Amino acid sequence: MTTLYPKPTRELAELRRSLGPGTEAAFQAFSESVFSEGTLSSKTKQLIAVAVAHVTQCPYCITGHTKAAQRAGATAQELMEAVWVAVEMRAGAAFAHSTLMLDTLDQTKT
Repeated sequence: MTTLYPKPTRELAELRRSLGPGTEAAFQAFSESVFSEGTLSSKTKQLIAVAVAHVTQCPYCITGHTKAAQRAGATAQELMEAVWVAVEMRAGAAFAHSTLMLDTLDQTKT
């Protein structure tokens, strides 16, 4: 069976690193900084990441951040609640953008 997304492998990670080692290292350092304990806990940051990953629809991010959230102590219920927040925000954006359609209809009345 073919899939849209290739399975992440060590070989692909090494290839990506070899094609841009400085950028890869900078991204890794940035990521470690972002997800470290701070004003927000690592767990909270991972729950946010899971929600955002659902909105951006990145399967690798969904998988990776779900695992990281679990390691940080997130429960299945907390993860699902974070996803529901993402669902509402995504639907809310479509709802809010309906004003563009309504405004266009209003402007094109004859």
